Amino acid sequence: MPKVSVIVPVYNVEKYLKRCINSILNQTLQDIEIIFVDDGSTDSSKIIIEEKLNLYREKIKYYYKENGGLSSARNYGIPYARGEYIAFLDSDDYIEPTMYEEMYNVAKKENSDMVECDFIWEYPDKQKYDCGQIYNDKKEALEKARVVAWNKLIKREILEKEKIEFPFGLRYEDVEFFYKLVPSLNKISFVKKFFIHYVQRDNSIVNTQNSKTMDIFKVLDNVIEYYKKNNYYQEYKEQLEYTYTRLLLCSSLKRMCKIDNKDERKRALDETWNNLNTKFPDWKKNKLLKKKSFKNIYMRSVNRVTFKIYCFILHMI
Repeated sequence: MPKVSVIVPVYNVEKYLKRCINSILNQTLQDIEIIFVDDGSTDSSKIIIEEKLNLYREKIKYYYKENGGLSSARNYGIPYARGEYIAFLDSDDYIEPTMYEEMYNVAKKENSDMVECDFIWEYPDKQKYDCGQIYNDKKEALEKARVVAWNKLIKREILEKEKIEFPFGLRYEDVEFFYKLVPSLNKISFVKKFFIHYVQRDNSIVNTQNSKTMDIFKVLDNVIEYYKKNNYYQEYKEQLEYTYTRLLLCSSLKRMCKIDNKDERKRALDETWNNLNTKFPDWKKNKLLKKKSFKNIYMRSVNRVTFKIYCFILHMI
């Protein structure tokens, strides 16, 4: 059994793929397997992978499938993983050489269900270091965690037992995946080092805002439904309410305001306000919202009038 299985979805990334592959092959942890899931690429990505496959057949697995999106590719790779832990890495990103060794060692030492590291936002002309908060339990994870999947090692048996997958055809797939994973995490550990270079591309999905930006509503509905179905909802209601509020009024709202089409933008903003006040009508009374932070001060200031003002400002920026 490999110590770590790295699942890498691939779709038309010939410009970045060699750097990504080499960064995994150069890991100081040698007992790993790399699972490439080619999601119907039409460029030279397949050729690049096959060149490495011929040299590292004991480490690399390659699977080709029809295009279905990021979630589909990740889900496709999970059943093929044999590692004790699973990692996800996007094929335009790259990692530091000691990442998986250091994270795996912490996982074993602390008997962790998940280990998280920090990362660097890699822009063409600058870098931004992203140092996350340490959270001590499941409730704090819902409140504080960065929901990206690719800065984590996750115990494979948990994904298999709970059958947790990424949602098909939706943006914000990491949000749904991570929040469904949280109740199954009894031990979470951290390696406070910047191991991942998160490469920013102007034409990437995350930087393109349109009607798909409204997928956040479906994703959050799926999370709430999952918690209710599995009898987690009452235990985590306060954290879910706070997270719902934070996502809709902060990061998601910024994206909604950048939708080019005026009618779609108006519909997205109307649904944001309506969903928040329908799903959680008492959100302003949430105890977590009373904690001291600039973000909480902003959220507490939001009402029908200020919401419209903030939307106008965000659209103009």
